[in-house]
Amino acid sequence: MRDVMTLILGGGQGTRLAPLTTVRAKPAVPIGGKYRLIDIPISNCINSDIRKIYILTQFNSESLHRHINNTYKFDQFTNGFIDVLAASQTVDNKGWYQGTADAVRHNVHHFEPHDFEQYLILAGDHLYRMNYKNFVQQHRNKKSDITVSVKPVTREEAKSFGVLKVNDKGKIIDFAEKPKEDEVLNRMISDTGIPSKPYWGSMGIYVFEKDVMNIQLKNIKEDDFGGNIIPGSIRDYQVDAYFFDGYWEDIGTIGSFFRVNLALTDMKPAFKFNDHSFPIYTHARMLQGSRIGNVEMYHTIVNDGCFIGAKSIKNSIVGIRSVIWDDTEIENTIIMGNDYYSDKKCDGVYLGIGRNCKIKNAIIDKNVYIGDNVQIINKDNKDYEETENYWIRDGIVVVKKEAVIPNNSVI
Repeated sequence: MRDVMTLILGGGQGTRLAPLTTVRAKPAVPIGGKYRLIDIPISNCINSDIRKIYILTQFNSESLHRHINNTYKFDQFTNGFIDVLAASQTVDNKGWYQGTADAVRHNVHHFEPHDFEQYLILAGDHLYRMNYKNFVQQHRNKKSDITVSVKPVTREEAKSFGVLKVNDKGKIIDFAEKPKEDEVLNRMISDTGIPSKPYWGSMGIYVFEKDVMNIQLKNIKEDDFGGNIIPGSIRDYQVDAYFFDGYWEDIGTIGSFFRVNLALTDMKPAFKFNDHSFPIYTHARMLQGSRIGNVEMYHTIVNDGCFIGAKSIKNSIVGIRSVIWDDTEIENTIIMGNDYYSDKKCDGVYLGIGRNCKIKNAIIDKNVYIGDNVQIINKDNKDYEETENYWIRDGIVVVKKEAVIPNNSVI
């Protein structure tokens, strides 16, 4: 694995995850109450003995830089590094990244001095656990030029994926990017072994031979791996599929973010962070255990350093350093917690969630001040709305980072 260079693509502005991405890069979005999305691919790399890692981003990268610097430190004997490459203008490239492939094209000069044979291309907004050793080893054993990790998807899901047609030897022979037409969908049907999921969907995870990557980035001027580089390479190169059968979710929208987080609260969740043989790492904060009063709790994850005096919390995630006062009822809610403790008021409201509040189907971003007797329940059943302190997306109320919600407010 020393011959593998990993590039984690941070994505664009992440508008579909706004307002969570208004003040941070998409890979820096918190998940599970204490982790960040970037922890997933980095942990997979560490557990796969891969140590050369670049993270490519261009929007709001300051908190991502801070998290990486505070969390991941390789010693001098590992021959590895984790660096964040934020987009910058040069004499040759005066524009921002136009897509995934363009982000790599902009930064090839950073990678060239290193000694490696394969590129491992990952996304920064997926939740899954994968041993990349098996992925890379298949690529080498088959002498592939490019390998694409794929999973079975339904016909409806296929409309949002790059869909692959694979022959009986695992070679990709056709590719359609987010097909909508019935003619194309019918053409791309494959024998996946799952009748309800008759398509192979690209997971946006690739292994490239170094020379092939450099050649194709020069020959194909378009900007995306899925839409341009992969389909443009099928005819001239050996492009193979890697069949993945584990848990994998794309966290690209507020709806998917909300659903995936709350699924973690199941007693037997499809994905668990606490796998001791393949752990997901994050910043070690050395916080005390949480203090919890006379609270009814059901299917709830409570993280470190919290003070909870609520009445009930159901099907929710309570993030680090959360403060929730008496008689408050919370249901189907993601509380991201706080970056600090404070006993000072902001506009007359203390940090955390006040007394006698009702919060349901919501996402509370970090460092939020919510007063007493507040109701966050989407009272008008709106699907979409944007205000100074909160947005509504898919019926989910998202309270923005560092927002102040005054006493007696009803949302």
